[in-house]
Amino acid sequence: MNNRETKSDVILIGAGIMSATLGTFLKELVPEWEIKVFEKLENAGEESTNEWNNAGTGHAALCELNYTVEKPDGSIDISKAIHINEQFQLSMQFWSYLVNSKLISNPQDFIMLLPHMSMVLGEQNVTFLKKRFEAMSNNPLFQGMEFSDDPGKLMEWIPLIIRDRLSNEPIAATKINSGTDVNFGALTRLLFDHLKNNNVDIHYNHKVDNMKRNSDSSWELKIRNASGAVERHTAKFVFIGGGGGSLHLLQKSGIPEGKHIGGFPVSGIFMVCNNPNVVEQHHAKVYGKAKVGAPPMSVPHLDTRFIDNKKSLLFGPFAGFSPKFLKSGSMFDLITSINPSNVVTMLAGGAKNLSLTKYLIEQVMLSKEKRLEELREFIPSAKGEDWDLVVAGQRVQVIKDTEAGGKGTLQFGTEVICADDGSIAALLGASPGASTAVHVMLEVLERCFPEHIKEWEPKIKEMIPSYGLSLLENPELLHEIQTLIAESLMLSAKELVYS
Repeated sequence: MNNRETKSDVILIGAGIMSATLGTFLKELVPEWEIKVFEKLENAGEESTNEWNNAGTGHAALCELNYTVEKPDGSIDISKAIHINEQFQLSMQFWSYLVNSKLISNPQDFIMLLPHMSMVLGEQNVTFLKKRFEAMSNNPLFQGMEFSDDPGKLMEWIPLIIRDRLSNEPIAATKINSGTDVNFGALTRLLFDHLKNNNVDIHYNHKVDNMKRNSDSSWELKIRNASGAVERHTAKFVFIGGGGGSLHLLQKSGIPEGKHIGGFPVSGIFMVCNNPNVVEQHHAKVYGKAKVGAPPMSVPHLDTRFIDNKKSLLFGPFAGFSPKFLKSGSMFDLITSINPSNVVTMLAGGAKNLSLTKYLIEQVMLSKEKRLEELREFIPSAKGEDWDLVVAGQRVQVIKDTEAGGKGTLQFGTEVICADDGSIAALLGASPGASTAVHVMLEVLERCFPEHIKEWEPKIKEMIPSYGLSLLENPELLHEIQTLIAESLMLSAKELVYS
């Protein structure tokens, strides 16, 4: 029906992992609130959340070398790794609560235990990895990590990588068995099934065209449904969780906090093994080190994946470029995102990131043989006929003005933009993204509903026992939580819990 109008408490834009997480939080905290979800595609979790559009790594900083930095004095700074790990622990606690409360079932459908490894080549990198191991292995968050530069031990860990290696170049790896492979697409669909069964209205094939703030601080959204008819929906609070599409919607909101922010799209390409015999020879997520001058998003990794109960093997990512902000987006997304408020920021960002532009051009121009050369640094015997290319999701890197970096600073990670009155919030950015969805949505709750947080706190602590605490500073609580997670999510307690 044309010009249909409704009113609700909350509108969530986008049916990805972020909206699914926020919606689930709100249903537990204030079940009486009326929530509506609008997604422009036909199903939930079809863009960046989809299992084929991301690496499926439970990002806990167990293997990602870009989260640990070597300082000028040669010591290793692991503070960012600790921060990322504690954020992922929040997600694991929340998922455990959902399973224990029977809000979702069959955790094996979305999470599997899988060793996380870091691997490096060359004497200097081996020295770095050993120092990193020494800095991390005594930390309660990373206990259970092993290091080896012994070819025999490495052959046990990663035979596909070590076998047929002709070079005498030094090689070393770390391994920790408590890593995970997470199917965020499957998890998102489980959460939306739960929300639908609890009276949340979910509307697919509905595109948000525009929005405006009313005099009472509520928001009216102009939405076009599948038949092309215009609907108008009003809510007291709006969350923009549209992945790469969030920037345009944030701009349409007109809030001052959304000005002077731009975005630059980067697409990912993975090589997927089509030979089951090769797939069976590898069982880990193995992250390497980004080449000198390459951006953090370029860290190469060889990943075992579990998708639809089938074991797969992926290598990448290789960067691609498309002006689209979503895989299902428009070729005009980039140009239409530039406006008078952010044009200087975008120009400054372009000038500051010429190396990124050069890197992207080089990546786009790579032939399959060149990509195979990079794969053979991991699998020396890799054959071209065993590998196919798959285009993953679009990531929009945030460009903004910062005190530290000045105008046009390229941001890595996720960022929450909120109106001063808390009536609207938008999520921008990329990795570690989905892994930290619970942490990010807690930030949304704290910033947008400060008047409710005190009354909500007991329920939040029921869902997330470590809420407001540092697990690093509470090792007994960490042990209790690790035990709970292992039992609830059906992960091996022997592998996950450390005394």
